[in-house]
Amino acid sequence: MANVLIGCETSGTVRDAFLKRGHNAWSCDILPADTPTNRHIQDDIRNVLKMGLWDFLAVMHPPCTRLCNSGVRWLDNPPKGKTKEDMWRELDEGASLFSDVLNADVKYRCVENPIMHKHAKKRIRNFKPHSQNVQPWHFAESEDSFDNQKKATLLWLSDNLPLLKRTGSVDGTTARQDVHNASPGEDRWKIRSKFFPGMAKAMANQWGAVLEADPQLT
Repeated sequence: MANVLIGCETSGTVRDAFLKRGHNAWSCDILPADTPTNRHIQDDIRNVLKMGLWDFLAVMHPPCTRLCNSGVRWLDNPPKGKTKEDMWRELDEGASLFSDVLNADVKYRCVENPIMHKHAKKRIRNFKPHSQNVQPWHFAESEDSFDNQKKATLLWLSDNLPLLKRTGSVDGTTARQDVHNASPGEDRWKIRSKFFPGMAKAMANQWGAVLEADPQLT
């Protein structure tokens, strides 16, 4: 059984998949968990990492508003109530957090993020190209599955983690775009960052098997 930290997660989707596999899995975020649980630490992930307890780190939703390609336009054309200085400061803060989790002192690591723009890449310490680009529909078991959606999900993996293998049975032609079509509003960011249970299950099963085969963790 490994000590697993799922960072920047409030839904518990990935945490619960690893728990079901039998691992000592926890989630953490600066926000509370979406549902009551004793498996969520409400704190900055950098503080939680300092506990030095973790064998596996998966950071599923690091704040990406200023890092992702879809938001680059706001850097020079800020939305109402923001200044350019605000935008670039938030970019620096987001890049700093991504740098800290990408370079975390944890044996097995996975960091997820959408496609980044060049300004973000320049600010990230030891930046390297992503390891894999997956879609939720790669892990959907039926056309009406919640996972049957289009959302490019880039994964940065430590060298000792294998690429995820597809487990789904659909071909992408019927995949929906609910994430991209989310209505504007206070919770739009949360809808867009929601993780997918099929992908979470694949991570827990495939990477969980790697952890279970590590003699240092058994």
